[in-house]
Amino acid sequence: MSLGRIGQQAKQCLKNQLEYQHLGAFVPSTSNVESVVEYSRAADERYRNGSPLSMIDGQLVAIKDNICTTHQPTTCASETLQAFRSPFSATVVERLKAAGAIVAGKTNLDEFGMGSHSVNSVQGPVKSPGTISANQRSVGGSSGGSALATSTRQCFAALATDTGGSVRLPAAWTGTVGFKPSYGIVSRWGVVAYANSLDTVGVIARSVEAAKQVYDVIKGHDPRDPTTMSSLTRSRINLHLSHRPRNERLRIGIPREYLLKELHPSIHKHWSLVLQSLRRNGHSVHLTSLPTTKAALAAYYVLAPAEASSNLARFDGVRYGIKAPNDREKSNVLFSNSRGHNFGAEVRRRILLGSYTLSSTAMDNYFVRAQKVRRLVQDDFNKVFAMKHPLLQHRQEDPSSISTDGNGEGTGVDIIITPTSLNLPPLLSSLRSQKKTNDPTNQFQEDLYTVPASLAGLPAISVPVPCKDWQQVGLQVVGQYGDDELVLDAARELEGVLKDGAGAAAR
Repeated sequence: MSLGRIGQQAKQCLKNQLEYQHLGAFVPSTSNVESVVEYSRAADERYRNGSPLSMIDGQLVAIKDNICTTHQPTTCASETLQAFRSPFSATVVERLKAAGAIVAGKTNLDEFGMGSHSVNSVQGPVKSPGTISANQRSVGGSSGGSALATSTRQCFAALATDTGGSVRLPAAWTGTVGFKPSYGIVSRWGVVAYANSLDTVGVIARSVEAAKQVYDVIKGHDPRDPTTMSSLTRSRINLHLSHRPRNERLRIGIPREYLLKELHPSIHKHWSLVLQSLRRNGHSVHLTSLPTTKAALAAYYVLAPAEASSNLARFDGVRYGIKAPNDREKSNVLFSNSRGHNFGAEVRRRILLGSYTLSSTAMDNYFVRAQKVRRLVQDDFNKVFAMKHPLLQHRQEDPSSISTDGNGEGTGVDIIITPTSLNLPPLLSSLRSQKKTNDPTNQFQEDLYTVPASLAGLPAISVPVPCKDWQQVGLQVVGQYGDDELVLDAARELEGVLKDGAGAAAR
C-alpha cells in the first residue's frame, strides 16, 4: 500500500533525521524506521475512515532524553545512565501514543538538564546548522536537541522539560515556538527529576497551533503524580476564569526591570517594533514593575542545585547508574568513585553547590533566603496581573501595590511580553573558551528573562521573531497562573502580527 499524507510526512522527517544526523539533535539508535512507517500507515487508514484519534494522530513527536520511554533508552545525556532502560513510559508519552502520535526518537540535552547551551552531554554538543564548524552557534539549553529537531523538520513537534527556561531559550535561538505550561498542569510522572518544584514538561513546535495541539493531548490530572493539579482544582481555576470579562484588546505589561543596558540592541529593537505593531492592532502597552527580578536569578541558582543534589543522590551505581571500576579502591565509600567518574563537570558543580546550601551552616543564609525571594517574585507577578491568582485567598490590597494605568485606575495587565534571551546565540567556540577559563557563570545570565516565570510557576511561551543580525530572536509571553489559554491566544496574536508585517519592518 502506498503511503498517504501522514506517511509521506513521516518519511520526510526520517529523511531529515539522516540529513542532519551530524548536528546531534537525537541520541543515536533511538528511532525505529520500520515501526514509524507502520504506525504512519495505520494513521493514514484512520484518516481515510474519518476516525483519527486526535489532531496529532500519526505525527512524529520527539522526546527529550530525560523523559522515560520503554522502547528507547533514557540516558539523560549522562555516562551514568548509558545502560538504563526504563520499565515504564512517562505519562506524557503514554498520552501521546494514545492520541496516535509516533515517538520520533529521544533528543540530546545538557546532562540531567543542567546547562543553557546543550553542550554538557556525553553524546557531544548539539550544533546549529552551518557548513563551517567555526561559525556554529549554540542552540540553547538544556532542550537544544528537541528545539533543533523541530526547527530542522526532523519531527512535527517535541516534548522537553523547562526548569528555568530550558524550553523557551532553545526555542528562541532556533526559530521555534516553546511553551511552558503552568506548574502542575502537565504530569511529571516518568520524568527524571532535576528540581521537583520547578520542572515542567513543555512543548516545542514550529507554530503556536501545533504546540497547542500537543499540549491539549498531554495536559490533565495524573493520580500517579502528586504535583499535578487535581480535577477539583482545575474546575476551581476554570470557574475563576469564567468570571473574568474577556476583552479582545489586551493590556500588555512591560517590566521596567527588563529594560537592561546589557540587552542586545537588535533584540531590543525587535521587541519595540512588535509592541508598536500590537498597539496599532488596538492593544495597549503599560510599563510595570517586577522589583524582585534582580534577585530571581541568584535565588534560582540556589534552589535548583539544592533540589538537584537531593534528586541525583540515587545515581550511585547501586540503585541506579553504572558502577565505576574499582569503586572502593581509593575510598571506603562504596559509590564515591562512581559518582565522580560518571557525572560531568557541570553536574558535579551543581551537586556540590546544592549540598553546601542545604548544609546546617548555610541553609538559613542561602536556601531559606532564596525561598523568601521566590515568594517575593510570585507576589510581584500577582500585583501586576489584572486577574488574581486563582488558588490564593486574597487579603485586602495595599493601595500602593496595585498596578495602575497611569491615571490612577487600578486595572493591572493581562499578559507580559519580554525578550526570551539577553543575547543572540553565542558561537560554540566561545563556549569552549569559557570552559577553559573555568568560568561557568557567564552562561547563567542567559536565564535572566526566563527564570522569574519558572520561580512563580507561570505559563510562558517564546515566539520567534525574524531578526536581521540572526535568523530569529524570541519574544516571551507570560500570563497569570492557570491562564494558559490566554497565553496561547496572545502568542497566536503575536504570530499574526509578525506575519502581517512587524517581521518585515524589523528586517
